[in-house]
Amino acid sequence: MKTAICTISTRSHIFKVQALYQSLLPFYEGSFFCLLIDAEKQTADNQFTTHDLNDLISEESQALKMKYKGDKLRWALKSNYLKLLINNGFDRVLYVDNDIYFYDSPQFLFEKLKEKSFLLTPHFYPSNPKKDQNWLEANFRVGLFNAGFIGVSKSGIEILDWWTNCCLYNVKKSFWRGLFDDQKYLDLVPVKFDNVEIVKHRGCNLAGWNSDESVVLKAENEHFLIQNERLIFIHFTPLSIEKFSKTGSILFPLCQKYLTSLKLNKVDFQFESSKWTLNSLTSYFYYLRWKFVRIFEK
Repeated sequence: MKTAICTISTRSHIFKVQALYQSLLPFYEGSFFCLLIDAEKQTADNQFTTHDLNDLISEESQALKMKYKGDKLRWALKSNYLKLLINNGFDRVLYVDNDIYFYDSPQFLFEKLKEKSFLLTPHFYPSNPKKDQNWLEANFRVGLFNAGFIGVSKSGIEILDWWTNCCLYNVKKSFWRGLFDDQKYLDLVPVKFDNVEIVKHRGCNLAGWNSDESVVLKAENEHFLIQNERLIFIHFTPLSIEKFSKTGSILFPLCQKYLTSLKLNKVDFQFESSKWTLNSLTSYFYYLRWKFVRIFEK
């Protein structure tokens, strides 16, 4: 049975892909691939195999490439890229975002795909209705599952085709319409399809949004345990880096290891926190509006 791990990136963020790939080397001997959406595939002396947009030739791929650019294209192509690898002979494939870093073996996820068609990881946002109301509602705005990790086997092609058609319909953030890029569609996957597993292993897709005090973190024999399960990989979004790079964080040494790896692959790398973007401004406006409504509800 052939396995693969893949990601999608722009050329400017290839240093993150290199860090991701290097984090896997102690734990994984299978194939690793990266789809570059703004550059030609790299030469054979690279550490790993790359694809470019010319490798995606299906009718759906052409439609997606015509409709989207930039981040929207990168998000929309996940299902197509997974299907390409399945059709190229891989029986089980994991997709991970390029800002993920491994600290232990992902092999048990491939084992799950011997029986399952599709794997999803929940966001595990805080959901206490007494004190985490904004996070509670975020589950419904942003989605129950994080699209930074997907596992699929050959029997999951039907799910990939459905997800592709969802992305062809629309990839955008629109809370009032129930849309959030490629991600919110995943809420329907366990409802529409059989043989889907929601991976509740808390060591998978640990991030700044799900590492609150309700998650028991402890170091043991050079491994970090989360609710007595080994930490497998961290999703290093800016929120995660801001939270874990504080010296008081139990995950500080693991975050430093990740930042050091980024620096080794891009010597001028410098993390900049709290950088305002259109998306963050929109989210902040939504939060202020939510706070205003909550005041009058009381």
